[in-house]
Amino acid sequence: MQSKAKTIDEYLSELDDSRRESISIVRNVILENLPDGYEEMMLFGMITYAIPLSIFPDTYNKQPLMYAALASQKRHMALYLTNVYGDGSLETWFRERYKATGKRLDMGKSCVRFRKLEDLPLELVGETIAKTPIDEFLEIYKASRTGTRRD
Repeated sequence: MQSKAKTIDEYLSELDDSRRESISIVRNVILENLPDGYEEMMLFGMITYAIPLSIFPDTYNKQPLMYAALASQKRHMALYLTNVYGDGSLETWFRERYKATGKRLDMGKSCVRFRKLEDLPLELVGETIAKTPIDEFLEIYKASRTGTRRD
């Protein structure tokens, strides 16, 4: 369920009240913890936090490099954490910390799915977002392009 919204306000206005409130709360946690240089934008039909092309134009798809994203899907909401996906030690840390919260982790490669806000440990989300400054994320990205995943 990809949105055609051009702005974040437009995206949020498409959501029902419950989803809008949940997405807005997670969005605020992300914004409060987002390292310098990343920008919030609409990309790929989601609220996205990315490295703008003005900082790093050499991406595989000529789009800003996505760091994290937030979306409302048909049956769930999703938080995409590409820093966790690209860094094996960070993924291990994240999974262990998530388990310690007592909440059930429903995660794909980078996608953490949640049906209601209470399913998502917001403090951990903030910590995870804050963990990877742009220069470190670019190292992860470049390693992925050469086939050398960080562990």
